[in-house]
Amino acid sequence: MWSVLWAAVRSKAPYVTFPVAFVVGLVGYHLEWFLRGDPPPTAEEEKSISEQREDRKLQEITGKDLTKVVSLKEKLEFAPRAVLNRNRPEKS
Repeated sequence: MWSVLWAAVRSKAPYVTFPVAFVVGLVGYHLEWFLRGDPPPTAEEEKSISEQREDRKLQEITGKDLTKVVSLKEKLEFAPRAVLNRNRPEKS
């Protein structure tokens, strides 16, 4: 008799487990929403990282005259310094 009962429980387990898991998930979702308050902004409302970077760069260059740059001939040193100046010839 027990083997028949366990076989019936085993065969009907998905039909019992799914509704229980669904109710637990639904209650957890609403409980989390209640505790956190307003949901975070959706993807359409947020700007992507690349858009934020472009906006920041545009704000940085606003008002600057981009045509006035120092030429490489006028710069004294335009290459990065090597570690301990081992790989650079001495300046005369």
